[in-house]
Amino acid sequence: MSTSALKIGFIGLGIMGTPMATHLLNAGHTLFVHTHGRVPPALAESGATVCTHGKGVAERADIVFLMVPDTPDVEAVLFGDNGVAQGLSAGKTVVDCSSIDPIATKDFARRIRALGCDYLDAPVSGGEVGAKAASLTIMVGGEPAVFERVKPLFDLMGKNVTLVGGNGDGQTTKVANQIIVALNIAAVGEALVFASKAGADPAKVRQALMGGFASSRILEVHGERMIQRSFAPGFRIALHQKDLNLAMQSARALGVALPQTAGAAQLMNACNAQGHGQLDHSALVRALEALANHPVAPEAA
Repeated sequence: MSTSALKIGFIGLGIMGTPMATHLLNAGHTLFVHTHGRVPPALAESGATVCTHGKGVAERADIVFLMVPDTPDVEAVLFGDNGVAQGLSAGKTVVDCSSIDPIATKDFARRIRALGCDYLDAPVSGGEVGAKAASLTIMVGGEPAVFERVKPLFDLMGKNVTLVGGNGDGQTTKVANQIIVALNIAAVGEALVFASKAGADPAKVRQALMGGFASSRILEVHGERMIQRSFAPGFRIALHQKDLNLAMQSARALGVALPQTAGAAQLMNACNAQGHGQLDHSALVRALEALANHPVAPEAA
């Protein structure tokens, strides 16, 4: 793929989709966008063309990116009324950056390929911070030749871009990622609840642990959130809850036991039931605090 301006579509301009699309636009590409709700004014004012539906995006763009919440959303965007599939012509490419069901992804890819088009599943990790910093990890499933054509665009949005395998393998990798992240958040939350209940200063405990084998990015970033009581969403509990549900569904289909993932999923469910679904996933600690009847730290004034 040349570095000259390309016609790119982007559907789904939420917390992460907006900065991702902005990086593509700032690189000089022509951008056609559609989203549920209002297109962010800054994006429209920067030259993005707003389309009324996915079909219009696909008619105008050669490569269409999707960044929407869940499997049914991707299916509706692709194959619903005025969906992307209706606007595609042979030779175009669909890139789904959403985090969805790996099995459904394989079916979506098959249906798009039947139209003479290419398909990559390319879920991302890094949250709002990574999206804004163009430092996302991007896990890609699809044909190597298609990956190589699109990679210069991935490089505008992420730092760690890996072709994992065929269609569906990118989504499988993202599910694995979400298992690891959830279990780390739960571990950090348990440790800080324990330390605080025992009378230690959780901030100093975290500082000490950062210098040892327990150090992790989750302890660094989300441990601080738990102590500072700063739960503005970078990645919402409701979305991580969805991802763990995907993990459990896939595990049942594969006959695999994921006991620790099941526990983390229940903690996510508890947080959602308590009305915390729109908070950052570091607020998983609230479920642990409720079980202990003890907060890691007082709420911010």
